[in-house]
Amino acid sequence: MNALDYFNARLEATISPMDYLRLAQIEPEKYFLIDVRNGPDHVRNFKIKDAHVIPQQELQDRLNEIPKEKEIIVYCWDVWCNTAAKVATFLLERGYKVKELTGGIAAWKEMNFPCSDLSQNVSMSDSCGC
Repeated sequence: MNALDYFNARLEATISPMDYLRLAQIEPEKYFLIDVRNGPDHVRNFKIKDAHVIPQQELQDRLNEIPKEKEIIVYCWDVWCNTAAKVATFLLERGYKVKELTGGIAAWKEMNFPCSDLSQNVSMSDSCGC
């Protein structure tokens, strides 16, 4: 693969926080944003506003919650976490159109984009799954 092919594939498979925020404001019905992070609830105390929380470890049992007609955007912790990539692969293999949100929740929070409080949620597994 040459550099051009690599960057084209990367752009096809990812979306930046800025691009997602802008596009979701223009066509909110087109996208389905999923927080796929695993881990204990005390470190998962916020999410991107309007994201659906479906941890990677629960994905198999909750596929019915994910609409096939929408473009699925997945995110995890940050650029070092590969949970979103694992979920994207899993969903792509099942016929979903999927992109990974670059930088995960860390990039979103760093940019002070809208978040929602999750501190009231029930306890989750302590396993990260990265």
